[in-house]
Amino acid sequence: MAENSILCSASSLILSLFTLFSCLFGHGNSIEQLAGYNTFTISSFKYPETQIRPFDMRYIRVDLPPWFSSMSIALKSSVNLDIKSVEKVPKSALPMICFREGSLPLPDVSNTSLGELVALSNSSFEGTQVLQNSEQCYPVPRNMTMKLTNEQISARVLYFGLFNGVGPTRTQSKMIVRGPSYSFAANISVEGCITSSMQGQYCNQTVELLSCGLSRNNSGNDSASGFFNQSMLSCRNNFETSCLGDEEMKIYTLEILRVAEFLTISAENVRLRPVNNSGNSSGIDLMCFARYGAMASATLHDFSGNLNKSPLVINSPKVGQWYISILALNLSKETGGSQSNVSKVCYSLELQELECPLGKAGPNCLSERYMLQTVLRKDSTPFESYFLPYGEKVMSDAANFLLEPLLSNYSFGGLDTWTYFILDIPHGAAGGNLHIRLTSDRKLNYEIYVRNGGLPSLVNWDYYYVNKTSNSHGSMFFALYSSSEEKADFYILYVTEGTWNIALRNLNSTDGTSNRQTTMSVSLERCPKRCSYHGDCKSALDASGLTSYSFCACDRTHGGFDCSIEIVSHQGHIWQSIALIASNAAAVLPAFWALRQKAFAEWVIYTSSGISSGLYHACDVGTWCALSFGVLQFFDFWLSFLAVVSTFVYLTTIGEVYKRAIHTVVAILTALMAITKATRPSNVILVMAIGALALLVGWLIEFSTKYRSLSFSMDLCLNSLERRRIREWVNSLVKTIMKRFRWGFLLAGFIALAMAAISRDLENSQNYWIWHSVWHVTIYTSSFFFLCSKVITINSGNGRPTDANYQLTRQDSLSRG
Repeated sequence: MAENSILCSASSLILSLFTLFSCLFGHGNSIEQLAGYNTFTISSFKYPETQIRPFDMRYIRVDLPPWFSSMSIALKSSVNLDIKSVEKVPKSALPMICFREGSLPLPDVSNTSLGELVALSNSSFEGTQVLQNSEQCYPVPRNMTMKLTNEQISARVLYFGLFNGVGPTRTQSKMIVRGPSYSFAANISVEGCITSSMQGQYCNQTVELLSCGLSRNNSGNDSASGFFNQSMLSCRNNFETSCLGDEEMKIYTLEILRVAEFLTISAENVRLRPVNNSGNSSGIDLMCFARYGAMASATLHDFSGNLNKSPLVINSPKVGQWYISILALNLSKETGGSQSNVSKVCYSLELQELECPLGKAGPNCLSERYMLQTVLRKDSTPFESYFLPYGEKVMSDAANFLLEPLLSNYSFGGLDTWTYFILDIPHGAAGGNLHIRLTSDRKLNYEIYVRNGGLPSLVNWDYYYVNKTSNSHGSMFFALYSSSEEKADFYILYVTEGTWNIALRNLNSTDGTSNRQTTMSVSLERCPKRCSYHGDCKSALDASGLTSYSFCACDRTHGGFDCSIEIVSHQGHIWQSIALIASNAAAVLPAFWALRQKAFAEWVIYTSSGISSGLYHACDVGTWCALSFGVLQFFDFWLSFLAVVSTFVYLTTIGEVYKRAIHTVVAILTALMAITKATRPSNVILVMAIGALALLVGWLIEFSTKYRSLSFSMDLCLNSLERRRIREWVNSLVKTIMKRFRWGFLLAGFIALAMAAISRDLENSQNYWIWHSVWHVTIYTSSFFFLCSKVITINSGNGRPTDANYQLTRQDSLSRG
């Protein structure tokens, strides 16, 4: 009885748990839900809301280990553009998001990554085959959720950058930076598989690790390959035989640890099972798909071949993780329809990896191979270094080395000789630029081939240089500079992390190379060509703080990633400088009128404002800096603010005591505005508000001092005499206001002020010089007209300045007496 009770309780508990899990997970039969048991979160980052100003950028680094299964990106931004609106926005103001594998994207270099702008989604993302030596760019979406699997991107490092405008003008130094800013917030998580033998998007695909060892046929100098001085590694699956059904796939993985000459994949002992099957195994397609760094499939692969016809040979495979998928096809055709459900094709997979001994590379391992040692530069930024070969052949401490003593000296069948150099770009140094330079005393007799991860050749390279006209100049991230017949000089921009191989092909090697002197230098530098001497090299860290990158901040007339693009010509720069500086001569107009009216405080303010503005713009355009830029900028904005408010104060007729008090308060407020955020657009409205407030305060003071005689009875019902006095006072006040100003000048002042407001609204980074010059002229002219609009009369008897208000006050005083 007790046992039955316990069994019933246990059954009820199991049923309850089953019901609970069914409620929580729904039907529970989707692959993605079931796969949750096989995955775990490797990393998860939340980037808080960040604002990107015009022409600014942000980089984010995401590390993807070999066992990762997928990466999820959730992005939310303030950008509100659809595809139709994107086509109307110039690229210099377009918010962009760019992806690149192994290093930072740089859309300013080439327009190839900005060809056809489409919405960013899983289907539009092209994957790792495009990202290895290029980048993908898309308009920043308002909301985006994207999941990239290990079938789309490889297990390396993925960078993505957010830009507010791209193109040559992005790095140009600007007098003003105006335009729409946008903010973004992102959540990035990386999922991985619990066990290394289970991989794929949902960690539900079995991956078999191939074990390698020295081939038993490789002994001494008589290897089975037929070449000399080489080592042959043989790799096999754990089980000697694998069997596949029709359209069934099996996945293997292999890690290449050293530079190899080639990798051969073959299938041995291909046969059908069961043994009594009457089919012919020779008609079966045993397809092999190989891919570097990511899962291989029939649609996504780097190399493919039918192993039942011939082995698959991969020349110079890259160092790292390789995935090999075997797919059996046409099995039902050979075995007959009735037996296709039970028949399988069996095979033994064998891989052979050919490696050269240490210090050797190339065909037959006859070429010299040198490992370059990293030498950090003194007093430099992180990762800035140059590379020198190991060994006794290099006896110099300089950053370059003589090439001829290092060359391969073999002659094999009349072929040109090759010499290889290997260097390593450390993690976090992807924001640097690899600089390669060859200089000879004669015509350069070398071709340069560069490749990441594997040995380069005539048909397998990432970048190359043959001569000035035949090179990778059209490729992204390749920058060619002052090259000639005697010199080769180029940069690989934002070089990918990892191992790089440089191959030199020596042409006509029998033509007296011993009499030739060629120096070679390889260095990792911050900014290409020192920003072409037209800007400053800046350094920063990506959002994760794991990668240091450098960029150029160009001067007023140049732009581009290396400041080599002339945006403004020298003559145009001169005209812009003249316009910005000479337009401040308009300050002479209000200064002259203030001096004529003996308003010495206003005269000092207008004169100082014009001079400080001219000096500030002379320094801003790069002509001459009398003081530091920050000091000149402060004085320019402060005195400009003060000049505007002083114009309002001048229009009042209060005594000098009150004017000095108002000027002191205004000077303090405008100084605080100029020292904190001088260039914010709201300052114009604040200055106008302060000036209007000062004018209102001046009128209130004038009202309280000159119209004290006007008093009202506490009784709400005023008699006719009091009402008549109020009407007379109002009429007198209106006549006084009408007589106080010259309304033609006042109207001209408002027109000039409106023109100044329009010119300021039309200012942008491209036309700043013309509209800001108009601003100088119109704002000083408006002040001049406002000063001229005030009527000042002189009493002929005692020389006291009076106006209608003074006369009105005098009459009131007499009546009270």
